[in-house]
Amino acid sequence: MTEQATPTAPRWHLAGDWFDVCKCAVPCPCTFAQPPTYGDCEGVMVWHIREGNYGDVRLDDLNVLMLASFTGDVWAGEHTDPYAAVFLDERADERQRAALGAVFGGEAGGWPAQFGAMFHPEMRGMDVVPLHVDVDDDLGTWRAEIPDRVTAAAEALTGPTTPDGSRVQVHNAPGAEVGPGQVATWGRATTDRANAFGFSWDRSGKSSKYFPFDWSGPD
Repeated sequence: MTEQATPTAPRWHLAGDWFDVCKCAVPCPCTFAQPPTYGDCEGVMVWHIREGNYGDVRLDDLNVLMLASFTGDVWAGEHTDPYAAVFLDERADERQRAALGAVFGGEAGGWPAQFGAMFHPEMRGMDVVPLHVDVDDDLGTWRAEIPDRVTAAAEALTGPTTPDGSRVQVHNAPGAEVGPGQVATWGRATTDRANAFGFSWDRSGKSSKYFPFDWSGPD
């Protein structure tokens, strides 16, 4: 996720659901453009494409997942040791996989290129896997799973003064991983487990958040 748009990148557009689960306490300081709770962070990031295209290649209903870790403040450009591994939905055919690689690898421009240039991770690997993602329509829960390798599940954050059915949200987050202009809905991880490409953890009760995303490129 570090390359600039190539002259041959077609027009593309992706919109859908993004969420994470991570090591930080609730709420994750990264969303407020602050250093992570414990100085370093590791976690899972998930994208479900509700509708999308890369030129004439349709990308509707496909999923992407990333494992990532770093130390320091990404948003201030003061982080070190950034690592990542990416998983693509096995339901994608060869053209769709190439399109997802171009968008999420940054070669097609748009927000993923900007975020990748900022985070600039060392890639530990990439795989094509069965990748299941579920997001409640009311944002009560969200979940992703790669059998035997990754489980990321969360429930919406609530408390004694949260009205029934309401969601705890942040507008205009200064550190939104999906880019400007989207609303964060806060959650608490019920399962955060990974064992792949040198990433290994198993915890619960830490931070999670959901954002919609709406990207286009190659601008």
